[in-house]
Amino acid sequence: MSLSYNRICLVGNPNTGKSSLFNQLTGLQQHIGNFPGVTVEKKVGICTLKNGQQIELIDLPGTYSLIPQSEDERVVYELLANEGHPERPQQIICVIDVSNLERNLLLFTQLYDQNWPLTVALTMTDYLNQSDLQSIQAKLETSFPDVRFVAVNPRIGDGIDLLKETLITTTAVLDRVKFGEMAIKDLLSNNVLQRRDAQSRYRRIALLLGDWNPKGSASQKKTTISNWDRFLVHPIYGYLLLLALLLVIFQVVFQVASYPMDWIDGAFGELAQIVKNQLPEGPFTNLITDGIIPGIGGVMVFIPQITLLFFFLAMLEESGYMARIVFITDRILRPFGLSGRSVIPLVSSAACAIPGVMAARSIPNYKDKLITIFVAPLMSCSARIPVYTVLIALVIPSVHWGPFNVQGLVLFALYGLGLITALMAALVMKFVIRAKDPNFLLMEMPMYRWPRWSQVSISIWNKVKVFVLDAGKVILAISILLWGLASYGPSQRMENALREIHTHDHDWSESELEKAEANARLENSYIGIMGKTIEPAIAPLGYDWKIGIALITSFAAREVFVGSMATIYSVNSDGEEDSGLLDKMRAETTETGEPRYNLATGLSLMVFYAYAMQCMATLAVVRRETNSWKWPILQLFAMGALAYLGAWFTYTIFQ
Repeated sequence: MSLSYNRICLVGNPNTGKSSLFNQLTGLQQHIGNFPGVTVEKKVGICTLKNGQQIELIDLPGTYSLIPQSEDERVVYELLANEGHPERPQQIICVIDVSNLERNLLLFTQLYDQNWPLTVALTMTDYLNQSDLQSIQAKLETSFPDVRFVAVNPRIGDGIDLLKETLITTTAVLDRVKFGEMAIKDLLSNNVLQRRDAQSRYRRIALLLGDWNPKGSASQKKTTISNWDRFLVHPIYGYLLLLALLLVIFQVVFQVASYPMDWIDGAFGELAQIVKNQLPEGPFTNLITDGIIPGIGGVMVFIPQITLLFFFLAMLEESGYMARIVFITDRILRPFGLSGRSVIPLVSSAACAIPGVMAARSIPNYKDKLITIFVAPLMSCSARIPVYTVLIALVIPSVHWGPFNVQGLVLFALYGLGLITALMAALVMKFVIRAKDPNFLLMEMPMYRWPRWSQVSISIWNKVKVFVLDAGKVILAISILLWGLASYGPSQRMENALREIHTHDHDWSESELEKAEANARLENSYIGIMGKTIEPAIAPLGYDWKIGIALITSFAAREVFVGSMATIYSVNSDGEEDSGLLDKMRAETTETGEPRYNLATGLSLMVFYAYAMQCMATLAVVRRETNSWKWPILQLFAMGALAYLGAWFTYTIFQ
């Protein structure tokens, strides 16, 4: 009988095209979340079938077997084996790479033995000629008559409509002749049984495939891949290419993004001025023009850079080169006490430390995992880009050294600083927390492919959306709170400060008087009092109480620094036409009339933000991953001390 499915799971080995198929089936109707009770990430989307029915599609973590070896794989097992799981599906799409049939069929036969209603999506079909593809498809359909096998090419969308039609007509299967000899649940705690079962399945798979040997282009393409890898993963050329690639990426991220960023920054400044001119004076107008608009602008202005960064990361992933980066950097990480499996969490942390910390759960050795989790936040993440961008534009001249822009080189150096410091921290922890088990990196190199613009676009859209919605909500909320704390203070203290200005005979113009009054109000507001309180502690770093305010607020999230500065200087405005944040910061002076943001102060702030653990969400994830408050608290204070000392040392050198 036909069934109506409400939830379907995509299951398959890593690097089989599973995520690409998920994107084809769901388009932009997807979101990222966690499974109930655990921090394992899942992608969920809505797929509309040919009959108009909408189903929930879950892209499960890649796994080679139903017998779990990591937390990600355990989540897959629990979801599929536990009948009471809240997100248990009614059907499974098993994704099989036809260029690696023997390995992929192991997982398929395990699912088959669980009596799941199965539809198989055969991917990587462009590696076989048509006759070979038809031959193996017929062989599989004969061996598993109650399973539908559909050839698809998620890269270009071939076979997607047929797959959707198949999902409508797939019927329930209640009992099957088992392919394996033992039930999965009986194998979980017995490694010997696990090996016996795997050997038995592989023998039967070999008999099933017989002497089938594809004569398509697969072998030729694999030979081409080997030729490319001789250069790309070479112990010398591989590193030089990676270094050159990273230099180009950071040059483009900084230079190309500067044009739309200037336009967005100016547009929000003009918008604030228009609203200020149109609305009557009062607290509500000030809230909008000095709190909400700068807060939103502080998020939107960095979308071009975030988009470019995620574009390059998606291109590297789509092309297959990211796996090569993981492979060659493994050689560097081993002497520092990091497992080869630590590479992926560290690379992920370059975008965001949260998925980087979560990716460390795939490391089987607890001590290796702990070291990786501890040092991952030292990698410069996308949340630091807004801070770096403002400070670099503020104190680093836009000049060229040959083909390279100095500002781009500084950005590259900041990422290098994070990586080097993470390695040094790992080396220290190597002797503090000794890992006795040997470390090995076993991974499958994916095929090289031209990136698909549709998949790159979906990846960028999802990541930018997360930045705007998640980081944006925090920045906007703190900007509004900061406006309130910066606009009000103890009434008597505020009155005394304003009276002090007017009792002295100053030869000030009207605009200078308004600026002095605005500065006095900010200095004696609630947030100003907080900044003044910590000013003695941060003065050795070259910071004043206004920078201290931004340091306090950005401990919730690093990117809040920019929104905080925008709000502070908007509240501190003298009433003249609004200028951009950079112009306001350039105009800021010390008591001696010198620029507040000179080279020493700017570099000191960059180093501080490169090191400080200013992300409450990351600390919460570290707490969940380690099941202890000891490590996130130690992480907070250790990185805080490193940030303070590093900033002080930098300021002292360049002062």
